[in-house]
Amino acid sequence: MKDFLKINSADNVAVAINPLAKGTVVTVDGAGDVTLVSDIPAGHKFALRDIAEGENVIKYGFPIGHARHAVSKGQFLDHNDIKTNLEGQLDYSDISIKNHDCPAPGTALNGKEATFRGYVRPDGQVGIRNEIWVLPTVGCVNGIIKQIVDRVNAETKAEGVDGIFAFPHNYGCSQLGDDHENTKKILRDMVHHPNAGGILVVGLGCENNQPKVFEEFCGEYDRERVKFMVCQDIEGDEVEAGVKMLTDLYEKARKCERTEVPASKLRIGLKCGGSDGFSGITANPLLGEFSDWLCDVEGGTTVLTEVPEMFGAETILMERCANDKLLGDTVSLINNFKEYFLSHGEPVGENPSPGNKAGGISTLEEKALGCTQKSGKSPVFGVMEYGERISEHGLNLLSAPGNDLVASTALAAAGCQMVLFTTGRGTPFGTFVPTMKVSTNSGLAKRKPTWIDFNAGRLVEDQTMDQVLKEFIEYVLSVANGELVNSEKAGIHEISIFKNGVTL
Repeated sequence: MKDFLKINSADNVAVAINPLAKGTVVTVDGAGDVTLVSDIPAGHKFALRDIAEGENVIKYGFPIGHARHAVSKGQFLDHNDIKTNLEGQLDYSDISIKNHDCPAPGTALNGKEATFRGYVRPDGQVGIRNEIWVLPTVGCVNGIIKQIVDRVNAETKAEGVDGIFAFPHNYGCSQLGDDHENTKKILRDMVHHPNAGGILVVGLGCENNQPKVFEEFCGEYDRERVKFMVCQDIEGDEVEAGVKMLTDLYEKARKCERTEVPASKLRIGLKCGGSDGFSGITANPLLGEFSDWLCDVEGGTTVLTEVPEMFGAETILMERCANDKLLGDTVSLINNFKEYFLSHGEPVGENPSPGNKAGGISTLEEKALGCTQKSGKSPVFGVMEYGERISEHGLNLLSAPGNDLVASTALAAAGCQMVLFTTGRGTPFGTFVPTMKVSTNSGLAKRKPTWIDFNAGRLVEDQTMDQVLKEFIEYVLSVANGELVNSEKAGIHEISIFKNGVTL
């Protein structure tokens, strides 16, 4: 195992795999002997040659910003030494698609189809869980839905289903414009999600998100699987009425059975959070390889989001669009989110969190060049606005912020049955679908075994990508078959809805 890594031949920095002491001499391809003039923590960068003030710092073969001051060969670099090159909206008029003859998803299948056992719903969607959900149209009934779920769980022990869960939120009233629409869209998407075998939608009756209007907004839905209740319309105890309705849904859902289906039915969300200097070296490339396998070989679907964490690497995605319309949609995706930042007086490049910086990420470009590796090399076949649902197989891009729970909720709402979440710092959360944590380094996997589901840190130790990918595919399929991830074992099921405007 090497103690450092030069990722691309054009790079003028390398990354320490293990902590390196001042005075250590390392031999780097293309740079010769480099004597370290300072200690280098694991995951952090050191200069392979002298870098002048204002000169671009190159990692992954691309600029990740420019030097704030002159940097000596062998010197440690972090956010204090590198400044972002990012600015506002761009026209991207010089961007062209590299491959206009993109193969359709699944064309590499060659009869070697992977399968899993899922729940086939009447509309043809396939769930990987058979859960019962209670959704409030408004935050005012959060206490009511908790009582309903607690009662039914106590009486049934959720035997025969994969769990009975309430999903409280603070919205549905006192909202205007896009905020109100966002709430409606996410709840509608949950109504149509295949991971639920039964859904009870509970309204109050006087909220902005009127239950009857919301029901119409949902369009055609499975009336055997989804029921609505308005508390102000109930004579007497609304909890008792809700318990009866939820119990009826439970009795129907517990009769559902798993059926073998092709892996092309999988829709997988790609997300990262608490990234570190290993994210773009281990876990994110692993997800990229998985995405290419699922989309290109099996004909399945993956979705990449966190638009602010595409800034600085967006042209890589643009060049992979399957057609000119998708290129235009991707340009709009990027520039619209930049305008969101600018409209609030915020710079587009100040994204890395304290944890990112402590882990070795210095600028948003560096973060983005690691983040977008989760998408692999597949063509982009779909671009979705926030709250939209998947309509295209293959790799999709989804508009959502970088916030972990907001973005993961958006991925699940788009129709993803599972979210793959890479992390170098660790996090316990889970959205309303299985949220698999993939560690970027082995130290985190050892420290937080109740958070981390899969360790990609082995990729810089003693295992090849082919070895780890094979094991990872098998694990993802086992989770699709019903194996619980750690956040599910801990009983963590949450949603968070994107909010931008005023509250009345």
